[in-house]
Amino acid sequence: MVNNVSYSGSDSKDVYGENSLIRRDRRLADDTSSWVRSFGCEHLRPLIICRGPIRKEAMDTFTDMGISDYGILLSEKDSITYPNALSPELRSMTRPDAIHRVPDYTGASKEERGQRIRQIINIAHDNGYNAIFAGYGFMAEDEEMVAAMEKAGLNFIGPCSRTVHSAGLKDEAKRTALKVGVSVTPGIDNASALTLLNKYGSVKALVTLAKEKDLAIDFDLLQDDGISLEEKADLVLAGSYDAGIDLFTIEELQAQIEKSVAKMYGDYPENRIRLKAIGGGGGKGQRILAAPTAYKGSAKERVAEAASKAPELVLEVLNEVKTTGVGDNKNVLVELNIETTRHQEIQVIGNGEWSMTMGARDCSLQMYEQKLLEVSSTQESIADSIATAKRDLKSGVGSKEALATLEQDLKTLVAMEEEAARFGEAVGLDSVSTFECIVDRGSHFFMEMNTRIQVEHRVSELCYDLVFTGPDGDQDKFVVDSLVELMVLLACHGSRLPKPERRVRKASSVEARLNATNEALQPHAGGLIEWWSQPLKDEIRDDQGISKHNPDTSAFVKYKLAGAYDSNIALILTYGDDRLDSYERLAEIVRKTRLSGSDLCTNLEFHCGLVNWFIGNHIEARPTTRFIVPYITAVALLKQAANGIDLAYAYSQIVTNELTSLGLDGDSNCVAEYKKAVERKRSLVLRPIEVLFSKPHVLAGWLSVHRVDFNFSSGVALNVNPLQLLDDLYHYLDMGYSEKRPAQDIIWDHDAKILAEGIGFYRELEARFDTLEYSDLELLLGAASPPAGSDIDAEFWASIQASHRGFQAGLDILKVVPYLALSTEFFDLKVNPDLSIHIPERLEDQALQAKAQKILVPPPVAKGDEILAASGGMFYPREAPGMDSYVNEGDHFEAGDVLYIVEVMKMFNKVTAEFSGTVEKVYIDGDGVIISKGQPLFKIIPDEKFVHETDADAKKRISAATQQLIDKLA
Repeated sequence: MVNNVSYSGSDSKDVYGENSLIRRDRRLADDTSSWVRSFGCEHLRPLIICRGPIRKEAMDTFTDMGISDYGILLSEKDSITYPNALSPELRSMTRPDAIHRVPDYTGASKEERGQRIRQIINIAHDNGYNAIFAGYGFMAEDEEMVAAMEKAGLNFIGPCSRTVHSAGLKDEAKRTALKVGVSVTPGIDNASALTLLNKYGSVKALVTLAKEKDLAIDFDLLQDDGISLEEKADLVLAGSYDAGIDLFTIEELQAQIEKSVAKMYGDYPENRIRLKAIGGGGGKGQRILAAPTAYKGSAKERVAEAASKAPELVLEVLNEVKTTGVGDNKNVLVELNIETTRHQEIQVIGNGEWSMTMGARDCSLQMYEQKLLEVSSTQESIADSIATAKRDLKSGVGSKEALATLEQDLKTLVAMEEEAARFGEAVGLDSVSTFECIVDRGSHFFMEMNTRIQVEHRVSELCYDLVFTGPDGDQDKFVVDSLVELMVLLACHGSRLPKPERRVRKASSVEARLNATNEALQPHAGGLIEWWSQPLKDEIRDDQGISKHNPDTSAFVKYKLAGAYDSNIALILTYGDDRLDSYERLAEIVRKTRLSGSDLCTNLEFHCGLVNWFIGNHIEARPTTRFIVPYITAVALLKQAANGIDLAYAYSQIVTNELTSLGLDGDSNCVAEYKKAVERKRSLVLRPIEVLFSKPHVLAGWLSVHRVDFNFSSGVALNVNPLQLLDDLYHYLDMGYSEKRPAQDIIWDHDAKILAEGIGFYRELEARFDTLEYSDLELLLGAASPPAGSDIDAEFWASIQASHRGFQAGLDILKVVPYLALSTEFFDLKVNPDLSIHIPERLEDQALQAKAQKILVPPPVAKGDEILAASGGMFYPREAPGMDSYVNEGDHFEAGDVLYIVEVMKMFNKVTAEFSGTVEKVYIDGDGVIISKGQPLFKIIPDEKFVHETDADAKKRISAATQQLIDKLA
């Protein structure tokens, strides 16, 4: 069952579409088999306590299963703090009494979380709900909440509290993994226990401490010689969490972690180290420490300096997951950061007795620990790719290295799936979870298990469905193709459900996360969506109902992207017969999607570029988690080069050069006719190039899919007919002619006629001369006389040549586009024979990467005596409550010093000074103040006076760069 799929057809259906994956009515109680009917879930009355796409999906799934009596929580932040942010799911709610308002979904502190849990339980009891669905929000993995729901007699639709404890806490999970033979990342998982033992280093001291604090623990275990001292310290710590007290300070934990980091650096001096909060997830609560090799001095001095950064990052990690309160579990994992990792997730399901997997998802394409593009990886699809690679090798177009990589990938996937199933059984998994691994060439390491449904779960359910068979075989059989539906079935009938057979549904699937981010992929809060085109036939769009029009007027309803939540707007999925097919379908979806609004930034164009990069380079490429930052750095260099070109001037100069090369500059009649043809085509040629230059990510994608059409052996040459390339550019930009669309978005009618005439002209020539190669046709048209044996006379031949010159006039301007790739070495970012990606060293340079961010998103223009907000969000002047502000009035700061923290869509970003100066006035007073991009934050006195480039200087610089380009193309 796939909800929110796109369609064309009946307006009466409350879905976004209709194709082969249309959702089905899953009311098992209506089945003729008594065994199947026994798994009906109509008695369930669930309360949905999450938001976003998963809430809408749950609502649709419950309805399809015959569960009509459900309720939802509605955060007051939606409608009070952010106008127009009212949840679009409300358009589907017919019962106002099923909407329950809460201040927010999770609470900002441990005390507030406790209040919210009690409030949710009271809402459930007061309104007759008997189940809770938490989706993939942080509350879904909150052991305290799950246990409280169970204790209150509510059926939690998700893993039980025992599983959440054993698998959800990252330190516990690593210990369990080691016990059942699962490969784990090298590291230290008990920093909090080591911190406690620094103060109470013996069994006697631990016993005394536990009794003094009146901790409710098993004292016999503390005397058990079969339990290590570190494990006994963990027992005491668990008692302190239950009691809500601290046994050590954050400063003591920071000191221990600094010591642990230094020890790991001694063993791995060239590796970075990752700090990870045990309760984090979705990229939150993680920081990476630079390797000692990034510093100067002796080996000992480098290790000490690298480790000295750990305490500050520990505090950042704890602040981000809000575990700095008294009694919070503050353990932080210290792990080796595997540098060339691919991020793989295994979909795991279980009923508490059996556990099984549903293939993998490659989630390596991510930034800021946030996933961007996820693609399926199944044993069947890799086997098909291996067969294709073998055929390519036989035909001479493949490589042994690529085949070896694919064969190793299959072995790795089989091993990860076996380990995931084994781990699921070890932790008593009784619902849906995800087993996350990092893959480094032929090795793999378990990272963590997310004890909840994942954002990208549809990637797996598109590839497999599950067949449950009863005692009478084919007579007792039902199919589940929705993981949310499976969660409900497991919550209601888990112990009775037999282990299903997984069945291939689609060969490949891919998901793009549409996020509210700018061109540099930085979160951009507060935009207003005013229009969103309808989904396409093969598009599955999970957008929490934003695209659902007003049920009374059919009008699109404006929607505010509230900055209180993460940056995700929607999940866009599709599928295919293989990976290339699924990527090409996604490229078409992104090409045709129109999304507009006020102060709205999304990563839609980024996805256009990224998907086409893989289509143009190698669809089986194996990117690591390091790929995206160098990739967008390369995109930024394209934009910088494009910014330095005056296209109108370049066009005029290229035409002048063409006249000279054709020997027409002395013939006034020919010159006049040529210039007339060129002028008629000015808008035809320049408009799409101008659009391409204004969209750097789109530009990167077009260059990638056409890289084989360019030749750089001597300057820049085109291997295809420039007119056909221009026609493709209009198609790629979705600027085809249409009477229903605004003129600004399409090719103009007179230009469309010229383009159509030209394409028709060359098709006729190709048919007449029986050639598809433009190079052969061009050579033929350059001859003084028509081909021997043809029925073309000299006069007709001259007219053909004249038409050819007219259609080609001015098209050398198209060479400017590949010139950008040449001048920025864009194509040096490429796929190696073994399917790994070659990242040029310059794209790894952190200074260039930082510069690239500003090229893609120039900072707000400020007066020389002010610092403006680089983005909207929540302003924090200090590291944590109770600490001093980073800067106060009268303070002097140096370049690189932290000035403030801005929280944008759940991501905490430290903003550093780009220059040195003195703070004259602080404009923002207080913590958590909402700020907007470009808002003045500080009045400052810079140490050096700024010199801004004048318009005249900018024009002069661009003219010089353009002339340099013309000289190289001549």
